[in-house]
Parts: sequence; C-alpha cells; structure tokens
Amino acid sequence: MDYEEMNYQSLSSRQREWDSSLAFPALMRKVYVWMTLALVITALSAYGVATNPVMSALIYSNPIVMWLLVGAELLLVIGLGAGINKMSLMTATTLFVVYSILNGVMLSSIFFIYSLGSISTVFMITAATFGAMSLYGYVTQKDLSSWGKVLMMALIGLIIATIVNIFVASPGLTLIASYAGVLIFVGLTAYDTQRIKQMFLTAPDAGEHMQKYALLGALTLYLDFVNLFLYLLRIFGKRD
Repeated sequence: MDYEEMNYQSLSSRQREWDSSLAFPALMRKVYVWMTLALVITALSAYGVATNPVMSALIYSNPIVMWLLVGAELLLVIGLGAGINKMSLMTATTLFVVYSILNGVMLSSIFFIYSLGSISTVFMITAATFGAMSLYGYVTQKDLSSWGKVLMMALIGLIIATIVNIFVASPGLTLIASYAGVLIFVGLTAYDTQRIKQMFLTAPDAGEHMQKYALLGALTLYLDFVNLFLYLLRIFGKRD
C-alpha cells in the first residue's frame, strides 16, 4: 500500500466520522420535530371533530365507523413498522400524517368527557413529564436496556387488565391501571429515547434511509406521549 492510498483511506475515514457526527444531531432533531408536528395535527384533528356536530354524529353514532378507524390505525402502525424499508420517505411521512389525523379523530371523545381547562392542564403536565424523562434517557450514562423487557411485560399486563375491565367495569381497577400506565410510559419514554439515540450515534449519514428510521423514532415517542397523556387524564382530568 503506497503513501497516496494510505492518505486517501485516512481522509475517507475522517470524512465518514465527520458525516456521522453531523448526522446524529440532524436525525435527533428530525425525531422531535416530526413528533411535535404529529401531536399538533392530532390535537387539531381532535378539536375539529369535537366541535363539528356532523362529524361527531357520523363517528360516534355508528359503531362500524369506530371499528373501521381502529382497524385503519392498526394497519398504519403495522405497515409503517414492517414496510418502512420498502417505502419512500414521502410515502412513510404521508402515512405518519394520516395516522396522526386518525388518532386525533379517535381522541376527539375526550372533549365530550373532560373540561377543556382540564385537558389543557393535563397536556402541560404530560409535556413536562415527557420532556424530563426524554432528557434523562438522552443524557444518562446508565444502560436502560434492562428496562425494555420489564416494561414490555408490564405493558402486556396492562393491556390484559384493560380488556378484563371492559367486562367488569371496576373503578378501582381503572384507577390502578391508570397509575400503572403512567409509570410504564414514563419508563418507556426514557428507554425509547436512549434506544433512538444509540441507533443514531452510529448513523453513517442523514440520508433518506436513516430519515425513515427517524420517522419511526418519532412515531415511537409520539405513542409514548399520547398514552402518557391519556393515563394522566384519567387520573387528574375533571369531567364535565
């Protein structure tokens, strides 16, 4: 290997390191920007449906429409997760926006249950809690990977308890599940943030391929935020 070849490889290596160092903050920024935009879209969609009597009647007077919305949301989440590598960034972004709108339509029911002031207060509490835990997951030197299995098992237990409570309608179980849900999604916020950070620390660039993974990261944190908000709303929300 001659001097010129060695020099070229050295320059290439430094260039890759430079590209990687630039990619990390760009990708993390995209995660939070996309997550924030999705939350805004969801909030506007929810409020828009709640204040439109025609839309509200169409959705809530027909169980079939509700089941179609639930099915569409599930298909979108599964499709994004499983098919992200086969999609263009534009297609993935469009599906993410559509999911945010559909989720807003589904969440419009909270405006018929809780006062607007209560919803606003709980949203601010959620934002502060989410921000603190996401910051912790970002800056901590502690390896949070061990949290993953525990939190996923707890989440499965929470889902089972929620399904059971549909039939038994126990206020006590509802309250316990709400507190458990808060703890689970507080933990998941920190865990998912660290996992996303670690993935992008070694990103070779901020090209379309990695941006699609940033979109998936935004979806993950978006779901953590929304679920944390809903469980906090069940605890602190004031009903109309």
